[in-house]
Amino acid sequence: MSFLLQADASAIASGVNTVWVLVVTFLIFFMQPGFALLEAGQVRAKNVGNVLMKNMNDWILGTLTYFVVGAGVATIVGGLTSSGTFDVASAFAYINNPGDWIGWLFGAVFAMTAATIVSGAVAERMEFRAYVLFTVVMTAVIYPVVVGFTWSGGLLSSGGFLGSAFGAGYLDFAGATVVHMCGGVAGLVAAKLVGARKGRYDSSGESRPIPGHSMLLAVLGTFILAFGWYGFNVGTQATILAVGDDGGLTFMGEALGRVALVTTLGMSAGGAMAMVMSSYYQGKPDPLWTANGLLAGLVAVTGAVPHVTWWGGAILGGLGGFLVLPAFRYTVDTLKVDDVCGVFAVHGVAGAVGTALIPVFAVGGFAVNQLVLQVLGVVVIAAWTAVASGVVLYAIDAAVGLRVTEGEEAEGLDLGEHGVSVYPEFVAESENPMADGGSSARTDGGEWIPSDASEGGEEQ
Repeated sequence: MSFLLQADASAIASGVNTVWVLVVTFLIFFMQPGFALLEAGQVRAKNVGNVLMKNMNDWILGTLTYFVVGAGVATIVGGLTSSGTFDVASAFAYINNPGDWIGWLFGAVFAMTAATIVSGAVAERMEFRAYVLFTVVMTAVIYPVVVGFTWSGGLLSSGGFLGSAFGAGYLDFAGATVVHMCGGVAGLVAAKLVGARKGRYDSSGESRPIPGHSMLLAVLGTFILAFGWYGFNVGTQATILAVGDDGGLTFMGEALGRVALVTTLGMSAGGAMAMVMSSYYQGKPDPLWTANGLLAGLVAVTGAVPHVTWWGGAILGGLGGFLVLPAFRYTVDTLKVDDVCGVFAVHGVAGAVGTALIPVFAVGGFAVNQLVLQVLGVVVIAAWTAVASGVVLYAIDAAVGLRVTEGEEAEGLDLGEHGVSVYPEFVAESENPMADGGSSARTDGGEWIPSDASEGGEEQ
């Protein structure tokens, strides 16, 4: 205690805040298994191993790429699109500066979140090599450019070319658009270019549901993501101790409390509205759509948590949950995009709407210039992500191809791409494998049909 009394207040605050950032970084990393479970539950059993591999790849190659390339690119883009100055050497100075490594790691877990969102959209048919290549480019260029436009002081920030023109800075506190919408739009483009799964649409173009194999895994993954989201949102409030003018320490309890409360109300309102909407659309409340609504509510408030009133946060979260089911149906039925896990509806639409409407519920009052900048920022980020993703995916398609063969898709990507079976007890040499001694069973949610016919079942 005597040490604390004698120590410099700024040193104490810096140390505590740094440890706080590390702890919440580890909490955000725990969202990776949440994404893995959420996505694995929404695919058929024969493709679970492939989903797990893609999620591991996001972390493995994504962190390496973001360390060597991505973080530096964000700094360069920030300098190029603002009145500030920069040089390439200083942009990559973090690589050899131990003092920057904690900050880099905090940024890296956000980058991996953006990258892993894509895998849910292209599940069950994208070639693994193509996905690996896209992950590398996503974490090296596509996502870092968005960070450069925003958090690195570039185009949309108060010092950027667009932000300064409007006399404001783009508001996205923890990445509703920077992270989630970026991943959701990239996933939408990828799903469109890879094409729909065999059997997803009938001969007349009507969508046919294909069920995932485990709602249990999907909902458990949702709860893990919600837990990690407190790190995502509350953790971005990186200052928990501040040094006052008198040299004393101040606990930032009110700021932390607002972020924590708005995060909680947003997710709850999103889940509640999705439950209502699924009852309206399907006649009964659907657990999977309620889970998706909870996540959409979280996405909707991720950029808004310190900026809006508590009731504004509840409205934004509820709006995200309200839109998730109709947005998914529009994506699948109108756009004809087979977005397996609904990532565009959950991350893209909810992130865009929640961030654009921040000025409407702002604690400090409404400002027209801020609203215009928010809408413009959403458009800029979405446009960049869509165009860049399309160009990269076309190039990858020309180089290695985007899609597995029809035979691999029918067999399952676990065997076709990796030579493994996640559920070996259900695999037999006969056409109709047995489960645990009972009657003929399928773990992929489908019915037994000839191998040359379309596979189908029920998905969201």
